[in-house]
Parts: sequence; structure tokens; C-alpha cells
Amino acid sequence: QVQLVESGGGLVQAGGSLSLSCAASGRTFRSYAVGWFRRAPGKEREFVAGISWSGGRTYYADSVKGRFTISRDNAKNTVYLQMNSLKFEDTAVYYCATLVGTTWYAGKADFGSWGQGTQVTVSS
Repeated sequence: QVQLVESGGGLVQAGGSLSLSCAASGRTFRSYAVGWFRRAPGKEREFVAGISWSGGRTYYADSVKGRFTISRDNAKNTVYLQMNSLKFEDTAVYYCATLVGTTWYAGKADFGSWGQGTQVTVSS
């Protein structure tokens, strides 16, 4: 089973940037698609970005398209989420997770293993 650990969260002003990392254990990590999702207080979990095992396919929610970039380095067993032009409404706990199947291509993600999350707070 893959174990995931997120890092890179913090407090940033609106308009600023943060880069999140998702470090994984296990040699099979590179065979998994991986996604980032977030949960804000009082809101449902939102799938914000996904990347295929090769990095050749990505998905972004409309709410982050053009501002967030997902990438991965399989040699380092790490997936990244670069977040630019942050908005107050991006405030949430961000989680990475392995993705099951291919429904995530259309934004409907089934998750396997996930990490403990990292807090992102954007001040207005």
C-alpha cells in the first residue's frame, strides 16, 4: 500500500503562491495516477487536480484552471501542486491521494490511499 505525506502548506496573502508536495513510499507509486483534493470548513470535498502515472494526462477543476499546475517526479516518488494567484476561497486542507480507474479524467475521482493533509490559508 502506498503511503502519502503532504507538505508545503502555510499562510499566504491573496495573489501569492504556494507549492505543495506529496511524497510517497513504495515502489509502485509511479504506477498510480495521483490527485489533489481539498476540503474547506462547511464545504464538500473538491477534486482540484489529477495527473496520470506518466504525467501525460492532467485534470483541473474549473475553479483552479489556469492558476494551479500539477506535476510529478517519479524518480523522487513525489507529486507537486504549484498554486499561483491564490484566492481567499482557496483556503482549505489539501490532500493528495492515489486515483482509481479513469473517471478522474472527467472530474469524478475515486480515491485509494490518501495523506494526512496540509493546511493552506489565504488571507484577503
